[in-house]
Amino acid sequence: MQKRMGEAVARVARKVNDTVENKTDSLDLANCKLMTFPVGIYKAMRSVTEGIHRISLANNELKSITSRFVTTFSQLRELNLAGNYLHRLPEEITSLLHLRAIDLSRNRFRRFPEPLATVPSLETIDLEENEIAAPCCLCRGADGEVGVHGIAAEPQPAGQPRRPRGAAARPAPRPLRPAAVTRGAHP
Repeated sequence: MQKRMGEAVARVARKVNDTVENKTDSLDLANCKLMTFPVGIYKAMRSVTEGIHRISLANNELKSITSRFVTTFSQLRELNLAGNYLHRLPEEITSLLHLRAIDLSRNRFRRFPEPLATVPSLETIDLEENEIAAPCCLCRGADGEVGVHGIAAEPQPAGQPRRPRGAAARPAPRPLRPAAVTRGAHP
Protein backbone atom coordinates (compact mmCIF):
# COMPACT_ATOMS: atom_id res chain seq x y z
CA MET A 1 0.00 0.00 0.00
CA GLN A 2 2.72 2.48 0.97
CA LYS A 3 4.69 1.56 -2.13
CA ARG A 4 1.69 2.39 -4.36
CA MET A 5 1.19 5.69 -2.53
CA GLY A 6 4.86 6.53 -2.99
CA GLU A 7 4.61 5.74 -6.70
CA ALA A 8 1.53 7.95 -7.04
CA VAL A 9 3.26 10.86 -5.28
CA ALA A 10 6.35 10.43 -7.47
CA ARG A 11 4.16 10.41 -10.58
CA VAL A 12 2.46 13.68 -9.57
CA ALA A 13 5.86 15.24 -8.82
CA ARG A 14 7.19 14.18 -12.24
CA LYS A 15 4.18 15.66 -14.04
CA VAL A 16 4.45 18.95 -12.14
CA ASN A 17 8.22 19.14 -12.74
CA ASP A 18 7.74 18.46 -16.46
CA THR A 19 5.19 21.27 -16.70
CA VAL A 20 7.45 23.72 -14.87
CA GLU A 21 10.69 22.79 -16.65
CA ASN A 22 9.14 22.76 -20.13
CA LYS A 23 6.92 25.78 -19.41
CA THR A 24 3.98 24.03 -21.05
CA ASP A 25 0.51 25.54 -20.89
CA SER A 26 -1.12 22.42 -19.46
CA LEU A 27 -1.02 20.30 -16.34
CA ASP A 28 -2.32 16.74 -16.56
CA LEU A 29 -2.93 15.12 -13.19
CA ALA A 30 -5.63 12.74 -14.40
CA ASN A 31 -5.75 9.27 -12.86
CA CYS A 32 -3.41 10.18 -9.99
CA LYS A 33 -5.69 9.04 -7.14
CA LEU A 34 -5.79 12.58 -5.73
CA MET A 35 -8.24 13.17 -2.89
CA THR A 36 -7.34 16.87 -2.72
CA PHE A 37 -5.24 19.17 -4.88
CA PRO A 38 -1.77 18.98 -3.30
CA VAL A 39 -0.89 22.25 -1.57
CA GLY A 40 2.80 21.84 -2.46
CA ILE A 41 1.95 22.23 -6.14
CA TYR A 42 1.04 25.88 -5.63
CA LYS A 43 4.60 26.64 -4.48
CA ALA A 44 6.25 24.39 -7.07
CA MET A 45 4.32 26.03 -9.93
CA ARG A 46 4.24 29.66 -8.76
CA SER A 47 6.56 30.76 -11.59
CA VAL A 48 4.32 29.30 -14.33
CA THR A 49 0.73 29.53 -13.05
CA GLU A 50 -0.15 32.48 -15.29
CA GLY A 51 0.81 30.41 -18.35
CA ILE A 52 -1.31 27.39 -17.44
CA HIS A 53 -4.36 27.29 -19.74
CA ARG A 54 -5.44 23.65 -19.41
CA ILE A 55 -5.68 21.44 -16.35
CA SER A 56 -6.97 17.89 -16.16
CA LEU A 57 -7.82 16.44 -12.77
CA ALA A 58 -10.05 13.78 -14.30
CA ASN A 59 -10.62 10.41 -12.70
CA ASN A 60 -9.33 11.19 -9.25
CA GLU A 61 -11.14 11.15 -5.92
CA LEU A 62 -11.64 14.89 -5.46
CA LYS A 63 -14.59 15.95 -3.30
CA SER A 64 -14.02 19.67 -3.74
CA ILE A 65 -12.09 22.32 -5.60
CA THR A 66 -10.86 25.19 -3.45
CA SER A 67 -11.02 28.90 -4.09
CA ARG A 68 -7.21 28.91 -3.88
CA PHE A 69 -7.05 26.54 -6.87
CA VAL A 70 -9.31 28.80 -8.91
CA THR A 71 -7.52 32.03 -8.03
CA THR A 72 -4.05 30.51 -8.53
CA PHE A 73 -4.82 29.20 -12.02
CA SER A 74 -6.69 32.32 -13.11
CA GLN A 75 -5.83 32.03 -16.82
CA LEU A 76 -7.50 28.64 -17.36
CA ARG A 77 -9.27 28.09 -20.66
CA GLU A 78 -10.08 24.38 -20.17
CA LEU A 79 -10.69 22.51 -16.94
CA ASN A 80 -11.37 18.77 -16.84
CA LEU A 81 -12.81 17.58 -13.54
CA ALA A 82 -14.63 14.52 -14.91
CA GLY A 83 -14.87 11.36 -12.85
CA ASN A 84 -14.54 12.76 -9.33
CA TYR A 85 -16.92 13.20 -6.37
CA LEU A 86 -17.68 16.90 -6.81
CA HIS A 87 -21.12 18.26 -5.95
CA ARG A 88 -20.46 22.00 -6.02
CA LEU A 89 -17.95 24.58 -7.26
CA PRO A 90 -16.54 27.56 -5.35
CA GLU A 91 -18.06 30.96 -6.13
CA GLU A 92 -14.61 32.08 -7.25
CA ILE A 93 -15.10 30.03 -10.44
CA THR A 94 -16.72 33.22 -11.75
CA SER A 95 -13.27 34.86 -11.75
CA LEU A 96 -12.05 32.53 -14.53
CA LEU A 97 -12.63 35.11 -17.25
CA HIS A 98 -10.95 33.04 -19.99
CA LEU A 99 -12.57 29.67 -19.22
CA ARG A 100 -14.08 28.24 -22.43
CA ALA A 101 -14.74 24.61 -21.46
CA ILE A 102 -15.34 22.71 -18.26
CA ASP A 103 -15.93 18.97 -18.01
CA LEU A 104 -17.87 18.04 -14.87
CA SER A 105 -19.18 14.72 -16.18
CA ARG A 106 -19.37 11.70 -13.88
CA ASN A 107 -19.50 13.68 -10.64
CA ARG A 108 -22.24 14.14 -8.02
CA PHE A 109 -23.93 17.38 -9.01
CA ARG A 110 -27.65 17.40 -8.17
CA ARG A 111 -28.30 20.79 -9.76
CA PHE A 112 -26.67 23.01 -12.33
CA PRO A 113 -23.62 24.83 -10.83
CA GLU A 114 -25.09 28.35 -10.99
CA PRO A 115 -21.75 30.23 -10.72
CA LEU A 116 -20.90 28.95 -14.22
CA ALA A 117 -23.75 31.03 -15.66
CA THR A 118 -21.72 34.20 -15.07
CA VAL A 119 -18.43 33.11 -16.67
CA PRO A 120 -18.39 35.32 -19.79
CA SER A 121 -16.23 33.20 -22.13
CA LEU A 122 -17.69 29.80 -21.26
CA GLU A 123 -18.77 27.86 -24.35
CA THR A 124 -18.97 24.23 -23.22
CA ILE A 125 -20.12 22.61 -19.98
CA ASP A 126 -20.26 18.82 -19.78
CA LEU A 127 -22.51 17.57 -16.96
CA GLU A 128 -23.20 14.07 -18.29
CA GLU A 129 -23.75 11.27 -15.79
CA ASN A 130 -24.48 13.50 -12.81
CA GLU A 131 -27.54 13.37 -10.56
CA ILE A 132 -29.23 16.41 -12.09
CA ALA A 133 -32.95 15.68 -12.30
CA ALA A 134 -34.30 18.75 -14.09
CA PRO A 135 -33.35 19.43 -17.69
CA CYS A 136 -31.40 22.59 -18.24
CA CYS A 137 -30.14 24.76 -21.03
CA LEU A 138 -27.45 27.38 -20.64
CA CYS A 139 -28.25 30.14 -23.11
CA ARG A 140 -26.84 33.52 -24.05
CA GLY A 141 -29.49 36.20 -24.55
CA ALA A 142 -29.49 38.87 -27.24
CA ASP A 143 -27.87 41.18 -24.69
CA GLY A 144 -24.99 38.70 -24.26
CA GLU A 145 -26.08 37.74 -20.76
CA VAL A 146 -25.89 34.03 -19.92
CA GLY A 147 -28.81 32.39 -18.17
CA VAL A 148 -29.99 28.96 -17.14
CA HIS A 149 -33.28 27.95 -18.65
CA GLY A 150 -35.51 25.03 -17.82
CA ILE A 151 -34.53 24.46 -14.18
CA ALA A 152 -37.60 24.53 -11.93
CA ALA A 153 -39.29 26.46 -14.68
CA GLU A 154 -42.60 28.15 -14.06
CA PRO A 155 -45.36 27.67 -16.62
CA GLN A 156 -45.13 30.33 -19.31
CA PRO A 157 -47.76 31.53 -21.77
CA ALA A 158 -47.69 29.72 -25.11
CA GLY A 159 -44.92 30.91 -27.40
CA GLN A 160 -42.81 32.40 -24.60
CA PRO A 161 -39.51 30.81 -23.47
CA ARG A 162 -39.43 29.01 -20.13
CA ARG A 163 -37.26 30.50 -17.42
CA PRO A 164 -36.20 29.54 -13.88
CA ARG A 165 -38.43 30.57 -10.97
CA GLY A 166 -37.91 34.20 -10.10
CA ALA A 167 -35.92 34.95 -13.25
CA ALA A 168 -36.73 38.21 -14.96
CA ALA A 169 -38.05 38.11 -18.50
CA ARG A 170 -35.34 38.81 -21.06
CA PRO A 171 -34.95 38.63 -24.82
CA ALA A 172 -35.26 35.19 -26.38
CA PRO A 173 -32.07 33.21 -25.65
CA ARG A 174 -29.79 31.66 -28.23
CA PRO A 175 -27.85 28.50 -27.34
CA LEU A 176 -24.14 28.88 -26.66
CA ARG A 177 -23.18 26.08 -29.06
CA PRO A 178 -24.86 22.83 -30.07
CA ALA A 179 -24.53 20.30 -27.27
CA ALA A 180 -22.78 22.89 -25.14
CA VAL A 181 -24.54 21.65 -22.03
CA THR A 182 -25.23 18.03 -21.33
CA ARG A 183 -26.75 16.59 -18.20
CA GLY A 184 -27.91 13.46 -16.46
CA ALA A 185 -27.25 9.86 -17.35
CA HIS A 186 -27.26 8.50 -20.85
CA PRO A 187 -30.72 7.33 -21.99
